[in-house]
Amino acid sequence: MARVLVVTNRKGGTGKTATAVNLAAELAARGERVLLVDLDTQGHCAVGLGIQVKKGEPTVHGLFASGSPLLPALRESAWDQLHLLPADTLFEHGSGSRDESLLRHALHAEGLHERYDTIVLDTPPSLDILLLNALHAADWVLVPFLPHFLAGEGVRQLARVLFRVASSRPDKGLRLVGFLPIMCDTRIGQHKKVSGSVAQQFGASRMLPGIRNDIRVAESFAAGKPVRYFAPKTRAAEDYQTATAILLERWQ
Repeated sequence: MARVLVVTNRKGGTGKTATAVNLAAELAARGERVLLVDLDTQGHCAVGLGIQVKKGEPTVHGLFASGSPLLPALRESAWDQLHLLPADTLFEHGSGSRDESLLRHALHAEGLHERYDTIVLDTPPSLDILLLNALHAADWVLVPFLPHFLAGEGVRQLARVLFRVASSRPDKGLRLVGFLPIMCDTRIGQHKKVSGSVAQQFGASRMLPGIRNDIRVAESFAAGKPVRYFAPKTRAAEDYQTATAILLERWQ
């Protein structure tokens, strides 16, 4: 039975997609069968894996638009055991089904929980039916955030949503696996202050070592490769390896 990890933050530009893509790649490199699900209609998970999605091809958003099955939308990546359910960049937020458990039921009904070891959900920053579906489908929540003041406020807003969804789920199975600072630099006072504030509010044990600022992450997306394959000896590649190892320990 797959564990389901949702990567989310209410604020945009916090490294959600980069984190989802690179964690999925790291998990697959460790021998896990990984499915990356792109619920963000920007469709950048496909970009990060070098996968082209043509107009009219099946996507995960077909489930919400018309109840289409997920399996026809599955795409293999260039790396063993790493697959993608791509996004539809033309899907209109707020349209389609209002069922908050639609994705959860589809993952089970179509056997994807048995087919994979880990399912990683990348989410839009908006509080809409797509994010709520991700939270209802997930077992674990990872929150990447930029260590800036406004991002810290976004974390607090998200925490209220997480509490509401976790309380409403019959299984009470939604757990916070950690907060991941992105593009961080401990030499910058504001970065230390915001990260310290998050640690104080939610517990230092929930903080993961950060992903240091590294232009190679952006360059790896332009190349259509996770950073471990594009620039394996860089700070970002090392940091995502460390974060993945910690997640696996916490899942034991």
